[in-house]
Amino acid sequence: MQAFVLFGAACVLVVTVAVGIVAHELTHAVVLHLFGVPYEVSWFPESNTASHFGAGVFTAWAAVTPQRIPPETPAWALRLSAIAPLALALPFAPVIWGVVPDPLESTSVILSAVTVAWLACALPSPQDFSVFWYADRALDEVDDASRKA
Repeated sequence: MQAFVLFGAACVLVVTVAVGIVAHELTHAVVLHLFGVPYEVSWFPESNTASHFGAGVFTAWAAVTPQRIPPETPAWALRLSAIAPLALALPFAPVIWGVVPDPLESTSVILSAVTVAWLACALPSPQDFSVFWYADRALDEVDDASRKA
């Protein structure tokens, strides 16, 4: 029975990560959309393997790329877009406040797997942190390009 439960937890973990990655990337897209920045969502953007399985294991699963940053876009809008995935952790705020029990303290391995996978997807990636810290540099490059045009 224990092996069956662990197999189920592993399957739930993989499915939750897949759904969480989609949600992670869509949070970036929603913020960019709210600020009028055109963007493109790419699935398996670095895929040079023959299958999506290989691409999903060895490369990024998705990416949101601004197509053209309007000159009037503030740097804080790009920063907000970069850390937007943290919003995925909001459903766990009642746990912090003690309103609902901690799902990691439950005896359910499946619930623990879902919780860990979802919270992992709520973390901004290293690329997200790079955009967060260097948003003004990206806007300076946009300004320079628009002056040359």
